[in-house]
Amino acid sequence: LSMDKPAELRDITVLFSDLKGFTKTSEALGAEGISAFLNEYLTVMNEVIFEHGGTIDKFIGDAILIFFGDPETKGERGDAQSCVLMAMEMRERMNYLRRIWEDEGISKPLEIRIGINTGYCNVGNFGSEDRLDYTIIGGEVNLASRLESSAEAGEILISHETYALIKKQIFCEKRDEIKVKGITHSVQTYQVVDTQENLSKKN
Repeated sequence: LSMDKPAELRDITVLFSDLKGFTKTSEALGAEGISAFLNEYLTVMNEVIFEHGGTIDKFIGDAILIFFGDPETKGERGDAQSCVLMAMEMRERMNYLRRIWEDEGISKPLEIRIGINTGYCNVGNFGSEDRLDYTIIGGEVNLASRLESSAEAGEILISHETYALIKKQIFCEKRDEIKVKGITHSVQTYQVVDTQENLSKKN
């Protein structure tokens, strides 16, 4: 990826995730334990992100910022679907990780929380002359973060913009509207349940 790539306005689907209960667990583990724990968690999540073609923006402790739509895109609908399917697999992999952690003595169950939003973001290299980061910035990123913090443990909360792109393939339940700083109107949220295909097999 060229480091002189200028910033561009792109239609992006953004995902924010973190671990509910992480702070208490990290206090109990100590510095070495927390390092091993995070490496284990992020390695598994990295595999899922890679499989679905997501771009990792950054890891911030237990939080992950991922986006779809740059440097490669499957189109707005394809990017949104890939992102939501990835989120569902991230949630699924947590069951596997919890079993490992229980064996390692981490008894408090940790749950992943995820927020997803679709919209126009500035994508490119930002920073100083001697340190550039390929990253995304903009209000749509803040909304994904706000959705994540509004999600319950184990929940994937998405905006109406993302929902409109995936609703034919993925069943979601309407949730509350939320107020977000910098956005004048309330934001309608939806919780991701399962793929329509899986639900039709179960019925």
